Amino acid sequence: MSDFKVGCSPLTSKIFAGKVLKNGTWGSVKHDVTETAVGAVAQHLLQMDEKLRFQYRGKTYELKVVEVSE
Repeated sequence: MSDFKVGCSPLTSKIFAGKVLKNGTWGSVKHDVTETAVGAVAQHLLQMDEKLRFQYRGKTYELKVVEVSE
């Protein structure tokens, strides 16, 4: 049995979703969901009026969606 996973490719920076095999490798079917995933996270942060903090390579980052006046 395989599990569903979402992950970011270290080579292309694209976000993929698909099945992962028992050994932890991607199965034969994975989908590029980069635009959908980024948009969904932005919408979630906006609707919840929240910031997202995370660590990457030993540094802490924060994301917040803000309205831009044009």
